[in-house]
Amino acid sequence: MGHPYENLDSFTLLNLFERSVGLYPDNPLCGFVGGDTITYIEYKQKVDAAVSLLREHGIAEGDKVVILGENSPHWGVAYFAITSIGAVAVPVLVDFHPNEIHHIIRHSEAKAAFISQKFAPTLLECKHSPINFVIALESLKEIKELSNQGYIAQIRQKTKEMTQKLSKNHQYYRPKEDDLAVIIYTSGTTGHSKGVMLTHKNLVTNAMSAFVVIDILPEDVFLSILPLAHTFECTVGLLVPLLHGCSIYYVDKAPTPSVLLKAFEIVKPTMMLSVPLVIEKIYKNRVLSKINDSAITRNLYKLPFFRKQLNKIAGKKLIQTFGGRIRFFGIGGAALPRYVEEFLYEAEFPYVVGYGLTETAPLLAGTPIHAKRKLGSTGPAVYGVELKLRHVNPQSGEGEICAKSPSIMRGYYKDDQKTQEVFEDGWFLTGDLGIIDEDGYLFISGRSKNVIVGPSGENIYPEQIESIINQSPTVLDSLVLERNGRLVALIHLDYELIDKMFHGESRASSEVLKGIESHLEELRTELNTKVSSYSRITKFIEQTDPFIKTPTKKIKRFIYMQKG
Repeated sequence: MGHPYENLDSFTLLNLFERSVGLYPDNPLCGFVGGDTITYIEYKQKVDAAVSLLREHGIAEGDKVVILGENSPHWGVAYFAITSIGAVAVPVLVDFHPNEIHHIIRHSEAKAAFISQKFAPTLLECKHSPINFVIALESLKEIKELSNQGYIAQIRQKTKEMTQKLSKNHQYYRPKEDDLAVIIYTSGTTGHSKGVMLTHKNLVTNAMSAFVVIDILPEDVFLSILPLAHTFECTVGLLVPLLHGCSIYYVDKAPTPSVLLKAFEIVKPTMMLSVPLVIEKIYKNRVLSKINDSAITRNLYKLPFFRKQLNKIAGKKLIQTFGGRIRFFGIGGAALPRYVEEFLYEAEFPYVVGYGLTETAPLLAGTPIHAKRKLGSTGPAVYGVELKLRHVNPQSGEGEICAKSPSIMRGYYKDDQKTQEVFEDGWFLTGDLGIIDEDGYLFISGRSKNVIVGPSGENIYPEQIESIINQSPTVLDSLVLERNGRLVALIHLDYELIDKMFHGESRASSEVLKGIESHLEELRTELNTKVSSYSRITKFIEQTDPFIKTPTKKIKRFIYMQKG
């Protein structure tokens, strides 16, 4: 298959950016929902101004620069300004604990930072910070009280001398495709924050591979709700639309249901990205709750024929909820529960499930929007990616998923040992287990680290059991663990629903607690009729506090396993 962007002479973010500005100068590129938009040419002017500011402060190729702030048009301006001069962007998720942010600043040896003003105290509290000057994302101007002024004066003098030399040669450094572009620190479910090093080529080739999943047009409008500091949103929600001349809108408030509903109405997006939790909540709160309100629809929904008809009706309403124009809804970052996917499929909603990792920039697989759907599959490998399995179980056909692609990271920053552990003969070892069928479609079983070995050596995937438990309207989240050789499940309930069920406002708390215990036992009994004998749960334990999660809303399992 020929690639539509083979004419790009070098796979760098600067080339991608300049190409799009040249092709779509007057197209609206981005803005806040309900606010003014910035055109591609206006965006370039902002990037050029930020580049001048960075150079004025002595930032050069190879220097690390932190980006710490919520999604905004200027977040992308910072990203392109940093990478355009060969410096290295270090995007930081705003949900990280201040201690994690301080560790990233010191570990990356960042010399500068673009931050939202609200994070000024976080920077001030960082001991032994290597950062010498700070730029406000809101204004793209220096925050002088956070800069090391004595050091800055020295740098400015050196930069002035360097600029005078360069002006004679009329030449600044242009990044090369194998140069390091970003370091992304992951806060994973295993508790170890690692700095993933991605090159220009990793990111640009991955953004280009999206063309196999769906046709993207300059008229397309993206609504961005996931953090840009996460690779999924940055590659597919920023680089992909920019590559195709599209528009992107950001919400300037926390993405609560009411804020999102208003944004859908105003923007009427044609494309957006989501983690499974968002669409799962929409399905439970806006579809299932209405179906369960009436005994008639509740009983009809149990019959396949009527369920499909009800889902089709709900799907049309759902598309209207999203503004009526949605033609691509990309889901990634975690596993999509089977029952939610069945609804989306029967509702004829234009969803695509993707698979990838931060280490792969991130896309590895995805089902093209008009291709054959296979429920439970993340689809075949995307353009330029090879997938294979190693250590395959001859009975189940499952093995560890391995990938080869131009988008696979250079390695982990300052951690050669960890880097060596995840590569074998040029293949990247994902740590995920799965099956690849005869059509090349990938089915993921779970993380190899999470597998629980059953009494007779069977592989038990806790994620699959949790997906069944989470189908209950009263369950918000669950976590299956092995404790003392037995399977147990921690259950975080929807206490608003529980209060209604057990009339919590008018009964003694001891009675409500008994009701909860009884309800949990009913759920456990029901679950055990749906799983194999070796996967049966011996106890459901109430988890009163919400689970601690990663920024992509995956539960940090290691915390609860340690408590065991």
